[in-house]
Amino acid sequence: MINSIRLFALGGILVLATPVAAQTYYQGPGTYQRHGNTVYGSGGSTQQTYGNRTTVNTPTGSTDYTRYGNTTYGSDGTTMQTYGNTTYGSDGTTTQRYGNQTYIHSPSGTKTCSTYGNQTYCN
Repeated sequence: MINSIRLFALGGILVLATPVAAQTYYQGPGTYQRHGNTVYGSGGSTQQTYGNRTTVNTPTGSTDYTRYGNTTYGSDGTTMQTYGNTTYGSDGTTTQRYGNQTYIHSPSGTKTCSTYGNQTYCN
């Protein structure tokens, strides 16, 4: 049972990951809905997770992300490492999760996301 969604960011990509499943990803602010192994973004993206691999399809292309332990590698060269409730991106982005609130700190500012059930809202 998935009871929350964890959010991370890397290079302008908003990353959503459940604590019990592989990761899913999305770009920009908006609303995201999880249905089984698929996340639908309000910007027209979809993310499908099978095992430790997630494929992100956006209007501008596709990227694969593979997770090994606490490290995630993107086919676009990105890397993320997770320690507890904090994820560090290779671009200097840091994401922290407290309950249903997630704070994404990047050079362009801080974003806040709130999760309620299978829906996540980000500014």
